[in-house]
Amino acid sequence: MTLLEVRGVTKRFGPVDVLHGVDFSVGPGEVVGLVGDNGAGKSTLMKTITGIHAADAGAILLDGRDITALDPGARRDLGVEMIYQDLSLAGQQDAASNIFLGREPVKRLFGLIPGFVDKARMDREAGAMLARIGARLPSLHRPVGSFSGGQQQSVAIARALTFNPRLVIMDEPTAALAVREVQGVLDLIRRLKAEGIAVILISHRLNDVLAVTDRIVVLRHGRVDADLVTARTSMTEVVRHIVGGADMAEAAAHESKG
Repeated sequence: MTLLEVRGVTKRFGPVDVLHGVDFSVGPGEVVGLVGDNGAGKSTLMKTITGIHAADAGAILLDGRDITALDPGARRDLGVEMIYQDLSLAGQQDAASNIFLGREPVKRLFGLIPGFVDKARMDREAGAMLARIGARLPSLHRPVGSFSGGQQQSVAIARALTFNPRLVIMDEPTAALAVREVQGVLDLIRRLKAEGIAVILISHRLNDVLAVTDRIVVLRHGRVDADLVTARTSMTEVVRHIVGGADMAEAAAHESKG
């Protein structure tokens, strides 16, 4: 069964072809790693899946439904959510305010007229969401800018989950984190999988990708170079596809001559 299917997607920016007929799929509750060198097309592919970029050719399907022409908001409503590397958090706001940013619940006067933000409800529901993913924060009421990188990542994941996603795309979630915090984020990804939520993990940290994914898709020069089952591959094989077999052999030969 396939949740997301990308069929022959091509994306151009002016005269430059960034994606060349990419085929890519993710099953329900599957964790797929997306790896490749800088410029391989990873971010462009994800932004095309979320609707930020329009595909120049090909199709994107969710549960068999063609969503190629839908805007980012419509795709989010259908369950496609992306957490960017910069997290897009409001550093001076507390955790609950960030989780509900732009869609704060309001109390109604006399049950009819929208009144003021229901902060108590925000705190209650934010706390429940953070508990659901096993996140530990020093306080719900401190500015998130004072949190560690891993704690901020937890807030971003909790915010994504409030949209009831079926697919969460995570862009370099463990970059610049301490070892202990990296493990916490990987555990969060495992929790999403356990809840049946699919994850696409974009990362240069191949140890993290190998630790938590079901499959690894390698992009090279805007094309899918390999689609590997994680349990049946190795770091060496993944790197070989990232750099290209011929390039790797040439580098090895050069090194042996030196």
